[in-house]
Amino acid sequence: MLAQRFLPRLTCILLAMAAPSALVAQISIQITIGPPPIPVYEQPMVPEYGYAWTPGYWAWGGDGYYWVPGTWVRIPQRGLLWTPGYWGWEGEFFEFHQGYWGLHVGFYGGINYGFGYGGEGFEGGYWQGQDYYYNRSVTNVNTTNITYIYNKTVIVNNNTYIAYNGGAGGVNAAPTERDRTWAREPHVQPTEEQTRHHEAAGQNRELLASVNRGKPPVAATARPADFSPRNVVPAKAPGGQVPEAVLKATPKTLPPPVKGPAPGAKPANPGPEPKVRPKETPPERPIPAPAPAPRPSEPIREPAPHPVPRPREEPPVQSLPDRHPAPAPRPLPEPDRNPAPRPDPQPAPRPQPPTGERPSPERRPEPAPHPTEKEKPKPKPAPDAKPKPEPKPDKDKERG
Repeated sequence: MLAQRFLPRLTCILLAMAAPSALVAQISIQITIGPPPIPVYEQPMVPEYGYAWTPGYWAWGGDGYYWVPGTWVRIPQRGLLWTPGYWGWEGEFFEFHQGYWGLHVGFYGGINYGFGYGGEGFEGGYWQGQDYYYNRSVTNVNTTNITYIYNKTVIVNNNTYIAYNGGAGGVNAAPTERDRTWAREPHVQPTEEQTRHHEAAGQNRELLASVNRGKPPVAATARPADFSPRNVVPAKAPGGQVPEAVLKATPKTLPPPVKGPAPGAKPANPGPEPKVRPKETPPERPIPAPAPAPRPSEPIREPAPHPVPRPREEPPVQSLPDRHPAPAPRPLPEPDRNPAPRPDPQPAPRPQPPTGERPSPERRPEPAPHPTEKEKPKPKPAPDAKPKPEPKPDKDKERG
């Protein structure tokens, strides 16, 4: 609904702003050296409601690279957002892709401009109906004068300050299908304030990279083209090491275009190299690594294990149980087969000797082993038999 509401207005604005400006015109010269890193600086406070932040960038002129300070710009139409421009390596030279106003923030090279522009999309604010809301976590907003605010923590994955896309040491980012769709939408060119701001920066020699060495004294301003000391913010530090070739680069000293990696600000950075090396190294590393692993294992298992493991595995299993366990299993079944007859007669005669009388042969068999036999009755004496008198001692013999 929001896009349908503003599309007719965007079309009218595009027709009214058909004349190109110095800011939006594409760079025709073939620049073979990338710009310095984005300097480190703080954002000035938004002057009033209805202004949007446009981050600073390095531009190219007759004396080389110069810094265009970041500034707050009045939004030309409700619902519009600013997509920053960026430098990109085109295979033989660098080209500056101009920024624009649109319903969405499109692709800007993956450059980390800060303050909501972390390399992809925009987290500094959004439109809700007719009102624009500022994110206090990434923008400097006076909450007394501006009440349309919110807080949302922003995590930036790209923590570098590289100022160009592709080439040697450049940011490795590419537009998504959504970015390509948004790029085909109607866009509004930079406003007159932005064009005047760009031209004023080109006339200030203190903003030349050869003079400030990547640390401009005016890194940002509260309003476009306002470089007064009370409204400017100086850079804290350069975004990284700036080679002398970048500082001294001018249209007269530029090297000729060369196909392949760009001789950018950081030639030691392996930006384009991983694209070439991974193609050569993966076939070399994975092929030798897996190949030797199976080959040594197969020959070791085939010739050596045949004589060694077979005799060791088979004979030990057969010889150990035949020789050693043989005496053990034989005595075990013998006590199990004849347990009853042997233990019974042995304990029976052993407890009887303590009585003092020797058992007769008739008493040896116990009733337990021969329950059917009965004891023979003892012979009784005859009724008429008289007991024999016991012999009396001879008293005469005892006396004598």
